Amino acid sequence: METHHVTIPIQVCTPDELPEADQALIARAKAATQTAYAPYSHFHVGAAIRLTTGDIVAGSNQENAAFSPSLCAERTTMNWAAANYPGIPFEAIAIAAWRESDGAFLDHPISPCGVCRQSLIESEQRYHRPIRVLLYGSKQVFVLRSIADLLPLHFTGEDL
Repeated sequence: METHHVTIPIQVCTPDELPEADQALIARAKAATQTAYAPYSHFHVGAAIRLTTGDIVAGSNQENAAFSPSLCAERTTMNWAAANYPGIPFEAIAIAAWRESDGAFLDHPISPCGVCRQSLIESEQRYHRPIRVLLYGSKQVFVLRSIADLLPLHFTGEDL
């Protein structure tokens, strides 16, 4: 039996070390947290996607008492972008969050849930290009070169 190790390259930086375009993308994700509907988790998440055209779209989590119809910020944003900019690949996504208990953005980055990772990997496969990932924390930002780095053993249409 063999053991394989999967390593994921993650750049760690402070928010002010990022290029201006990435800072602007994060600012849109942070602003989107204000539109979250989070009466159950009290956890406000915003996401912003920069398209290859340079356009930026943003969205937030939208909860539902039945939970399964709830949508995470990443999928809300991705679906809105795909519906309103059909055929335009995503270049990067930024994600930010805060809790109602203190109203401050988290010090540390949060990562997309498994469903969001799977949904985003589909966009990478569809357009045959990586989507850069910026996971915002007020003290540090994680920068990943691709959604595939967040889901190294992913399932795609190529597996069918």
